[in-house]
Amino acid sequence: MTEHVRVAVALDGCGSHPGAWRAPGARANALTTAAHWQQLVGEAEAGLLDFVILADTFALHRGHPRTDRATGGLDSVLLASRLAPTTRSIGLIPTATATHTEPFHVSKAIATLDYVSQGRAGVLLRTTADPDEAALFGRRRFPDDPAVLADLASEALDFATVLGLLWDSWEDDAEIRDVATGRFVDRDKLHYIDFAGDQFSVRGPAITPRPPQGRPVIAATGAHPTDLRLIGRGADLGFISPRDVDDAVRAVDAVGTAHSDAGREITDPALLFVDLFVVLAASEAEADDRRARLDDSADGPFTPDSAVFTGTPVGLADEIERWAAVAGISGIRLHPAALPEDLRAITRELVPELRRRNLFRDEYSHSTLRGHLGLARPSNYFATGKAGVA
Repeated sequence: MTEHVRVAVALDGCGSHPGAWRAPGARANALTTAAHWQQLVGEAEAGLLDFVILADTFALHRGHPRTDRATGGLDSVLLASRLAPTTRSIGLIPTATATHTEPFHVSKAIATLDYVSQGRAGVLLRTTADPDEAALFGRRRFPDDPAVLADLASEALDFATVLGLLWDSWEDDAEIRDVATGRFVDRDKLHYIDFAGDQFSVRGPAITPRPPQGRPVIAATGAHPTDLRLIGRGADLGFISPRDVDDAVRAVDAVGTAHSDAGREITDPALLFVDLFVVLAASEAEADDRRARLDDSADGPFTPDSAVFTGTPVGLADEIERWAAVAGISGIRLHPAALPEDLRAITRELVPELRRRNLFRDEYSHSTLRGHLGLARPSNYFATGKAGVA
């Protein structure tokens, strides 16, 4: 087990439970205000959490499949850039849907976020075969075939590869800014990436200088075996939802095998975080009651994709300690069922409990997201004598 457990939270609307918008204290009317998100991210930073994930999707957020309630959401990348100047230390990881967006645009947006946040940016690459989302763009149709998931994961791997190459297409010292000679950049230190894949080709170079972290953190969710290969071959950070310890070990092994097969000897292997959906209260009975009321608000029981913890912050500390003891698990990503209540229980009760067990930091010791995660700043792929831009 690591000396200190890494803990992150996923922020999604009023909470990760579809009935959260009707819970006491919910801020459903404030979801499109910067103040709402500033308060949530500020709370997470006050708790010294490693990073926040800002959820995003092109689908409408529905309260429950049997209802017709639907709400929209803000663009998470733009939101992260708005929040960055209001924070000082916490990592910011918005979501980008690789299936329907262009890697060149995402690379520029995340590089910008890295500059705005002074090195605290990441991006969670999402894939989707949802026909309703595809219809919004009108460019693609997905067959009702599980094999399409492997194709989408392969496309996301290409997406991740292009992000890294574009961020590296400017060497660190490419900017000269020599007033006397009028040279702003050294063109020999700008590089075409000349990437060609099955779904897109990108020549580059980027139009934004190399980000402060070199390469912002790339994350992916391991919902399927093909996603685990994506994590191992192209991500710095992966989120998994194991059923039990043995399942977690299998996921760790699968990611490690993919990492080795890709020949990523120099690049750090991906850090794996276990996903936990949490409903917290002062007692187990109260937590059970809260979850039942949330289910009633959603017109039926909600079963998340991840493991579920319903109980007290002390009990959650026990659960986190159990998962953190599994070799290859680096941290926990918590999904608060209802915001802000469960987030406050995490920062104000869980974190002090972890600290009492000497499992959590007393202060931020690094200024970048890669630093929080113990990841080195990567060397530049092109800084090896290759030809620059002509």
